[in-house]
Amino acid sequence: MQNWIAGLLAVLGTLLVLAGGAITTMQNIGPTAASATEPTAGRPTLLARLRLLGGADRLLLWGVVLLVIAAIAAEALSFNLGATAGTK
Repeated sequence: MQNWIAGLLAVLGTLLVLAGGAITTMQNIGPTAASATEPTAGRPTLLARLRLLGGADRLLLWGVVLLVIAAIAAEALSFNLGATAGTK
């Protein structure tokens, strides 16, 4: 079951990355349009930056997130957290 989940997430992540890349490429090839986003005052927070992302960038971001989750599920990527305490 774990391999099925990892495979499904890998396929979906790859499709999202390819779709985002295709949309970005098509937008860059076509005529340029004026930006519809308004700059925020001051330095934007992380959430404000995520809200300013276009559809293609969000597809790319979610595709990468799914690929990372698939790598973790397939045990190709792991995180080890540990702590040690010194004794005298």
